[in-house]
Amino acid sequence: MNKYLSKVFYVLTGSKRSLIFLMLVFVLTSVLEAVGIGLIGPFLRLASEPEFIHKIPILEWIYIQFSLTSSRQVIPILGLGIVALFCIKSLGYFFARYYIFQFTFDQKRLQSLRLFNAYLVVPYTFHLSRNTAGLIKNIILETNQFTLNCLQPILESAANLVVIVVLLLLLAKTDLLLLVMIMAILLPTFIAFYRLGGKFKAWGKIVSESQKEIIRTINHGLGGLKETRVIGCESYFGEQMEEQTLRHEKAATLFNTSQLLPRILIETSLIAFVVLFISISQLFLKQSSEDLTSVMGVFAIASMRLIPSASQLIQGVGRMRNGSYALDMLYFDLKELDREKVEKNIDITGNFKGGNFLKSQPGERQVIPFLRQIELSHITYRYSGTSEPAIKEMSLSIKKGESIALIGKSGSGKTTLVDVILGLLPPESGDILVDGVSIYNNLRYWQDLIGYIPQSIFLTDDTIERNIAFGVPDDKIDYGRMKQAIKAAQLEELVEELPDGIKTSVGERGVRLSGGQRQRIGIARALYHEREILVLDEATAALDTETERLVSEAISSLAGTKTLIIIAHRLSTVEHCDRIYLLDKGTVVKSGSYQEVVG
Repeated sequence: MNKYLSKVFYVLTGSKRSLIFLMLVFVLTSVLEAVGIGLIGPFLRLASEPEFIHKIPILEWIYIQFSLTSSRQVIPILGLGIVALFCIKSLGYFFARYYIFQFTFDQKRLQSLRLFNAYLVVPYTFHLSRNTAGLIKNIILETNQFTLNCLQPILESAANLVVIVVLLLLLAKTDLLLLVMIMAILLPTFIAFYRLGGKFKAWGKIVSESQKEIIRTINHGLGGLKETRVIGCESYFGEQMEEQTLRHEKAATLFNTSQLLPRILIETSLIAFVVLFISISQLFLKQSSEDLTSVMGVFAIASMRLIPSASQLIQGVGRMRNGSYALDMLYFDLKELDREKVEKNIDITGNFKGGNFLKSQPGERQVIPFLRQIELSHITYRYSGTSEPAIKEMSLSIKKGESIALIGKSGSGKTTLVDVILGLLPPESGDILVDGVSIYNNLRYWQDLIGYIPQSIFLTDDTIERNIAFGVPDDKIDYGRMKQAIKAAQLEELVEELPDGIKTSVGERGVRLSGGQRQRIGIARALYHEREILVLDEATAALDTETERLVSEAISSLAGTKTLIIIAHRLSTVEHCDRIYLLDKGTVVKSGSYQEVVG
């Protein structure tokens, strides 16, 4: 349990002192409840024997202070006191439960934000070995599991444990035999459920893993809907979905059904106990009917709270074991994220090697002064788990306003080099200098110089306007820059043809646009954000010849005004470049003009 709680406290975000306040509220309400229940016995005794008040000092004191003339007059006063006590207790219990829900769901919100922000700023290498479905599952589902099946049960179990302990102490004072018999009923149920803990954890693991596979199947089936429909493999994804939903259904059914057992077992056992206790009392203990009424009155009221508290405590332990897999997922993921951030000198606010790594806010961009040239000096990069470096001691320079092309066969290191230039992969050795200043002094400022245009442009299911001004709130969009970017990317004709202009929705992943139109929106996006350096990674590879020509014209028109770094397989797309670099096995084997390298 200590190990379990240490993981919970590691995952928790924000102040933990509020938990102490919560526990104090639990103790206070439980004590008030115990006192109220403890008064039920004397109250029932007084109802049948009013003269008994003179044997209880506090009731005798009330009798004298209020100048009462009859013992029966104390009964309504005591009754009102008990009612008031239960009202105060109930109010405290209500607010305690409200605080539990508020605290736990606030933790879900904070955990989702913490994971999402961490995934955004953690080094790019982390994402090379992770599945998007798994990350989505952690942000949405595992945080929910942690909230409902770890944190909430811990708080509820703590509250129920306080209630049970106080009530058992009250029953011990009322009748020791009563306590022993109740413990004999509760303990076997606790032990049985504790031994089932392994099953609960296994069911929780199945639920978590099946949810991950469900998300992955949905991503694959719907994400590639065109290919799915043309190939005719709808049944394949349907069968995968059926298999995983069936696994989820079975595990969830078994766990939730098992949670009904504590209440059923405890209620049945306590009914049997009542009959047994009364029988023993009458046959062997020879208790008076008044004493038996008083004891059973306390027991009856105590049972009203003891049964739900005991069953909820047992259920809570089961839920905690069921949620332990989700807790492990969050714990180990956060541990790995924290380790990555420490190794790369990144914290959750985004500091990288002393520089601000977070996205600059609109209007607050600061960039490295770029007046002369970019120099890559002896860059070496090696992927984790590989012996041979992908980039070996590579050096090259790019003058401001120059267009360069990186060519070479697959596996030559072009994409790795671009990822290093983009600041996504920190080199094992070497440096990148802008006018003699290392970009690693402030990587965010360097990235504010760069626009990236890949082969497949990422477009959100939104308007052309919001896709160009990607990441900028509506009220901060600069329409002057927007117009200039659209013109430079040769999108004016398209926008004029559309009935809603730049307010036209492009559909999910730009499905309503052609490949060339999507690429030009990518170019317009880079231009809108006023990037000095444009990196085009196979930007025209997936286009037909005519569309490629149009996009190439848009790119060529930027030559001289922007510094261009182009990766291309089609040599026709790099004819206009000032310098060509031919790469092979992570090194530059040839460089020069197009005629010198290709011709």
